[in-house]
Amino acid sequence: MGNTLGLEKLGIINTGKLYRNLPPARLVEVALARGEGILAPNGALSVITGKYTGRSPGDRFFVDTPAVHDSISWGGVNQAMTEANFERLYRRFTAYLQGRDLFIFDGFVGTDPLYRMPIRIINEYAWQNLFVHQLFVRPSADELARHAPGFTVICAPGFMADPEEDGTHSEAFIILNFDRRLVIIGGTSYAGEMKKSIFTAMNYLLPERGVCPMHCSANMGPAGDTALFFGLSGTGKTTLSADPERRLIGDDEHGWSDNGIFNFEGGCYAKCIKLSAEHEPQIYNAIRFGSVLENVVVDPETRAIDYDSDALTENTRAAYPVDFIPNAVIPGIGGHPRAVIFLTADAFGVMPPIAKLTREQAMYHFLSGYTSKLAGTERGITDPQATFSTCFGAPFLPRSPFVYADLLGERIARHNANVYLVNTGWTGGPYGIGRRMSLPYTRAMVRAALNGHLEKVEFVRDPIFGFLVPTSCPGVPAEILNPRNTWAEPEKYEAMARRLAGLFNDNFRKFHEAPQEIRAAGPVGK
Repeated sequence: MGNTLGLEKLGIINTGKLYRNLPPARLVEVALARGEGILAPNGALSVITGKYTGRSPGDRFFVDTPAVHDSISWGGVNQAMTEANFERLYRRFTAYLQGRDLFIFDGFVGTDPLYRMPIRIINEYAWQNLFVHQLFVRPSADELARHAPGFTVICAPGFMADPEEDGTHSEAFIILNFDRRLVIIGGTSYAGEMKKSIFTAMNYLLPERGVCPMHCSANMGPAGDTALFFGLSGTGKTTLSADPERRLIGDDEHGWSDNGIFNFEGGCYAKCIKLSAEHEPQIYNAIRFGSVLENVVVDPETRAIDYDSDALTENTRAAYPVDFIPNAVIPGIGGHPRAVIFLTADAFGVMPPIAKLTREQAMYHFLSGYTSKLAGTERGITDPQATFSTCFGAPFLPRSPFVYADLLGERIARHNANVYLVNTGWTGGPYGIGRRMSLPYTRAMVRAALNGHLEKVEFVRDPIFGFLVPTSCPGVPAEILNPRNTWAEPEKYEAMARRLAGLFNDNFRKFHEAPQEIRAAGPVGK
């Protein structure tokens, strides 16, 4: 039978060929030979994921066992599946894998040896195995020889669930079983489900070890100063952390331990809609042989890449190792941060481009996790929608939000970190009337926050939101710093600002357990 690499312990027997930790070049060759993708002219492997071009949070479940029942914050995004339903689905799932060639990656999540977790990811597709090879922490030859997985992900997009039989909501499923230290994924080819499921496991396990897990990017200045960037998709978390003047630690998930910051990953998963060499040179140049382009439009004949096209999805992605970014921090470990940045893309056009927060305001905005999305993509639609994702990452946080907020707040206070709110969204009016904030201006404001220049300027208190807004910033026109001044009709700004303040307060009512000083740090209502 040959070496089964221990798969029989998972109920996977009588497989086809098993490929373990193939190098990127071999995985690219196999993927091309199997027709899983095509080569783009920059050398990246271009793939299309079909029906699912993004995460499917409504299809993710936790197996509800006695060991985890009281520690998961059920409801909303944390849905329960019975043990019986899981076992029934898992038997069919493993039967589907019989006789198939499988690709295995054995490596780690977490760059700090004290807190990293050994993982195994088993794939039906070679391109997805290339994805995880580049996204997670790759082992040395000695580490691979001694590797014993602490968590396993099995991803088989070709297997479809039966909602009536399996207790799922669709043919797609992402199921975490903490008792078995196992994740199974089927019905969707979107590769982000694999990394986010492992991050979810880390977000559950690390608080027990006194580590604050965070959905944020991180970078380091020339003097070794570390900064964190929290934000939901589309707010600039990856773009702003990839700064030519600073060294990248990581772009998505980190832990804050008593020793400092460490990256969960060994790679980056960047949005690349409207990507350009001018505005995002580090990301643009990182997309080369060994990278994966996901749902980016590539002409099948000329192989020309159209980063501006959203014909397949606006959620176009590129995956590459972090060392494809020049001067990245290897391994991804940094000291305690001096600055924490909360990013929001405010389509209401009323949040300032940068504001300083008190500790209580920081906790209020961390629990709120505000950004906004557009009501639609058709011309003339001007009504934005507020989106609140607790701790800037509710879909990936299984425990009570107060677990994560308490850990973060304690570290901010202990290490005297400055916290800023940065709006990368609209100014001069809401979406459809105003304009998107200039990326060079945003970079200038972030740099001023990180290098201490903002500590030397005058601030004024916003009368509605309460935070402190600078009156000047190097490299930024003073008139854009106060959003009220950018609107043609101040009374319309006032009405829109109070409307958004009311939405904040409506959302925060669910946090009735929050201390009074944090609840009082919110904006004035309608």
